[in-house]
Amino acid sequence: MVPPSASNQAEQPAIISLEGVTKRFPGVIANDSVNLEIRPGEVHVLLGENGAGKSTLIGMLSGLQQPDAGRILIDGKPTPILSPRHALSLGIGTVFQHAMLVPGLTVAENLLLGEPWWRLPKKEALREKVTALADSLGVRIDLDAVASQLSLGEQQFVEILRALLRDSRVLILDESTSMLTPSGVEELGALMRRLVERGLAIVFITHKLREAAAFGDRISVLKLGRKVSEISPERFRSVGEDELIGEIVEAMFGKQHDDPDAANRSPNIFPVETPAILSVDNLTLAPSATTPGLAGISFELRPGELLGIAGIDGNGQKQLAEVLSGQEKASGGRILLENRPIERLSVGERRDLGLRYLTDDRLGEGTVGTFAVSVNFLLKQIDHPPFWKKGIEQSGLIERHAVQLMSEYDVRAPGSQTPVGRLSGGNIQKVLLARELAGGAKVVIFNKPTYGLDLANTLAIRQRILDIAAEGKGVLLISTDLEELLGICDRIAVMDAGKLTGIVDNSPTARTDVGRLMIGLAA
Repeated sequence: MVPPSASNQAEQPAIISLEGVTKRFPGVIANDSVNLEIRPGEVHVLLGENGAGKSTLIGMLSGLQQPDAGRILIDGKPTPILSPRHALSLGIGTVFQHAMLVPGLTVAENLLLGEPWWRLPKKEALREKVTALADSLGVRIDLDAVASQLSLGEQQFVEILRALLRDSRVLILDESTSMLTPSGVEELGALMRRLVERGLAIVFITHKLREAAAFGDRISVLKLGRKVSEISPERFRSVGEDELIGEIVEAMFGKQHDDPDAANRSPNIFPVETPAILSVDNLTLAPSATTPGLAGISFELRPGELLGIAGIDGNGQKQLAEVLSGQEKASGGRILLENRPIERLSVGERRDLGLRYLTDDRLGEGTVGTFAVSVNFLLKQIDHPPFWKKGIEQSGLIERHAVQLMSEYDVRAPGSQTPVGRLSGGNIQKVLLARELAGGAKVVIFNKPTYGLDLANTLAIRQRILDIAAEGKGVLLISTDLEELLGICDRIAVMDAGKLTGIVDNSPTARTDVGRLMIGLAA
């Protein structure tokens, strides 16, 4: 563990202060009267689930968005941050989760981007400045290396270096460890400590408590847009690890309930001898430049079981769904559907055997917005009998099929020929449900099925998922909404960096057990 900076013994005046900052979007308050102070010589950690408001807050600090209420003070003076360029001029540098480097340019060329176009680049002066800065921080960088040839950790350092070269006083690191190896995480932590010792203020966004405890001086917890807790450097140093963990878990996930009715649903109890309808054994997928891949995923899903997959978005959940459904080809491992290997089968072959997948991208991937509702019901069966015969569309049969599904699934549209893109999000989701559940579904994979829906549609979709499980189908429910998983699942697994870190029963202690797994601790 990297010890907190000694300079934190006496608090320094804040470089940035947020007073009652509020940001609204249609249907949601992303930040709700947030008060926050960012001080020199501190690593200020922001913790919170997906949707807690971290990204919106960082967007306002980096000039990408403007608050609807409240104010931002720089060195004690109210100062609207009007644009990213203005943020840089104020000394606020941001390093986002995914590198923003131009892959085909060298490190030096990337560092010179944004310089006045009419002036010749001062490459030698840059080289001298970078060398001096890198030496002072104890790191090495090759200015002539092409960005695409650098490791993720090296790319992160180039991003940090770019901010430092612009005389940043505040450095915002947005999920900067999410794609790094364990050694890369430690190197970044050591670099952060050297930077705050030079007087920088660092805002470090993470979802892992161990990183927060190892690298932070102050911790603020966001939940549903509000700051619900702040742990000062003094308290940070005075409490034991168990007490610190308990305090943060309670702030992020709510108090643990000890009564047996704490879970919203009594989970199904399956005898050990109940054969699995879907078995996944040591499933792997090679990582890419932007995704973590999959590493040794193994689990079993029984008929009638609702297995939830929790985790911070972007930790391999979508890749798992796409590998299971056949949209991505696994690097290794086995997938058995009713004890039949399917890992070599196509999407259509898996679908014919009863494996169905509802993507989280309803309009961009799940449907064709300009096509009629009736055609979207059959997107995965086009040119197949009985709706097409020898290449000829059977219009009457397609229309009757559409009318029946619209009635059965309560799809509200002017008619079956309405382009699906004109429907509400809830009705588009019903179209997907109808298409995937019609005709022999045995295992259904849902990826964030209620994301972006209003309350009525959310409740309706959740009830439909429960009904599917009650019919004896296996259900895999991927969601970043912990309340949703606690409300309807039998078991909940947690994914982190492409791995399953644990599976817990939906018991009265599930909230805390899942919360601990999500922030990198054992359940």
